[in-house]
Amino acid sequence: MDTPPFDYEAALLACARGERFALRALYEREARWLLGVAQRIVRDRERAEDVLHDAFMQVWDHACTFEPALGSARGWIYTVVRHAALKAVREPGRLQLMDVTELTALSDAQQRDDGADEGRGLDADSLERCLQRLDAPRRACVVHAFVDGYTHEQIAVRLNTPLGTVKSWIKRGLASLKECLS
Repeated sequence: MDTPPFDYEAALLACARGERFALRALYEREARWLLGVAQRIVRDRERAEDVLHDAFMQVWDHACTFEPALGSARGWIYTVVRHAALKAVREPGRLQLMDVTELTALSDAQQRDDGADEGRGLDADSLERCLQRLDAPRRACVVHAFVDGYTHEQIAVRLNTPLGTVKSWIKRGLASLKECLS
């Protein structure tokens, strides 16, 4: 017997009503992958765990601000974690660089874990196929923003492109990815 898909929107709405079981269900469902998102940005597991904790507190405190018409509940949660991680990186004196050996070990561990992504509703092949459909500048902007954790300003400097153009490319690139993946 198939289990029904997890209803992220219902869980967020339950959090907004103060139902603690919903936050726990979201955590149990997504913490592993959200930790990976945070860790890719902050580059330190302990800091990533702190970011994840803080982000889930924000999810609890701000679930009432989620608007289903603006996007998916799961996407909203990932955005909260991403922003919390970027904020942590921007804190003065907190930036820690990883040496090549640590970075390689982290990458290898994440690639091993990628085989367990089947229950997430998104497979790497589909994402890669859709990313390849984007033109090179949009693809670079999306990857820098959501994989490397760069801010829009950092991407603009890195690509020597006006900030408004970078923001536009990211917005259009995400729209194209959403359409391709749906």
